[in-house]
Amino acid sequence: MSEFILLVNLHKDGERQGPGGKAQTRLAMGISGLLNKPRTLKIADIGCGTGASTLILAEDLDANITAVDLFPEFLSILRKRAEDADLANKIQTLSCSMDDLPFEENNLDAIWSEGAIYNIGFKKGVSYFKRFLKRGGVLAVSDLTWLTSERPDDVTVYWEKEYPEVGTASKKIGILEEQGFVLLGYFPLPVNCWLENYYIPLQKRFPDFLAEHDGNNAQFIVDAETSEMDLYRKYSNYYSYGFYIAQKL
Repeated sequence: MSEFILLVNLHKDGERQGPGGKAQTRLAMGISGLLNKPRTLKIADIGCGTGASTLILAEDLDANITAVDLFPEFLSILRKRAEDADLANKIQTLSCSMDDLPFEENNLDAIWSEGAIYNIGFKKGVSYFKRFLKRGGVLAVSDLTWLTSERPDDVTVYWEKEYPEVGTASKKIGILEEQGFVLLGYFPLPVNCWLENYYIPLQKRFPDFLAEHDGNNAQFIVDAETSEMDLYRKYSNYYSYGFYIAQKL
């Protein structure tokens, strides 16, 4: 069984597939200015997973939302969750790569992407997503961010290998400004978004996952996830996801 399939099977039963929280999604919405618009908005939620952020957007906004993810398995769960929440009429799903989106240029009121832009890189993602936004449209993304200018060597080495575009908030805000956005707001995700909302539920799924997927590949994935969790618990003062909310000029 491929690593991709194993990762999908490990993460599909989670409420979310990365750090985050309902309160943080709503905080970003408040900063964005999208609430209480006088018309129905067009929004794309890129790298939506099973819909943790999508469902909050659909609950709180007058919007037609296209939820985009590479994995159909995640989207199937999202559709079921949307039906259960009586939100299916506001959400359509689209399975495609986030660097090959089919949207018209200058057409969307907002692009949302929590914890997913790393798949194509922050700078490339900001530049690419911009083309689909109307003038004045909102980009809201969370991405791995250094919280300090200096850090222990082992955490720096780990994340610069895993995600070379990890950087400080000032660096990422600079990229947004270079790409023609004005910053509306920024905040780092608190510890509970990593532990209570993501890592602890994920860790609880490990035994069943290993029982269902016998083999070295499954154990390798669990070991890698455990190492990442241990690193965060040790060095949470030095990095988090930063949530960036910006407007296209």
